[in-house]
Amino acid sequence: MGLDLEKLAAIDDKLSHRHLDLDPSGYFIIYLDREAGLICAKHFTNAIDERGLAVDPETGKVIPARGKVERTPTKVFTGRTAKELCVQIFEETKPCPVTQLDHAAYLGREFVRAEIALVAGQEYVQD
Repeated sequence: MGLDLEKLAAIDDKLSHRHLDLDPSGYFIIYLDREAGLICAKHFTNAIDERGLAVDPETGKVIPARGKVERTPTKVFTGRTAKELCVQIFEETKPCPVTQLDHAAYLGREFVRAEIALVAGQEYVQD
């Protein structure tokens, strides 16, 4: 009995639509730099308002989940592999820019997806 890839994709798609509490220490925008052969992760700070929405800590304006936002990252992490990025972010950066375990697990999954896309020459879109 083989894996049913459609069923697995449906499970992940359903889970991608669940509610998540946002990490008060910030969020990451993940992308590939194909020319350099790197996975990149820009870290941005945020605050969480009384509604549970991420807001710009300087302006108090809600940060939209989709679309372009002009903000300056606190740091840009780069690595050739998912493990290299995880070591930089979770072990070498003090204080760690991630404060919630579910956020850390999400980043690990996304970095693996980005690494696979980089190696396979596929498009990567952050979930």
